[in-house]
Amino acid sequence: MRIVVDLNRCQGYAQCAFLAPEVFTLHGEESLVYAPWAGDEHREKVARAVAACPVRAITADGLDADEERPAPAGREA
Repeated sequence: MRIVVDLNRCQGYAQCAFLAPEVFTLHGEESLVYAPWAGDEHREKVARAVAACPVRAITADGLDADEERPAPAGREA
């Protein structure tokens, strides 16, 4: 799943780093470092981190296992 953090919106509350330390870490006191791609084994922790962000700075494409995936270009779904 693809993860994007709006670093202009992020305020360094670090809830994501506590909930999914394999994906999100703080460098120093307020600088967030994160993995832009996370495997399915991190799905639950990333979902909790997305939900816990007080400023809604985190989005994760492909977070819902049941969400419909787009068909490859040139093919009908």
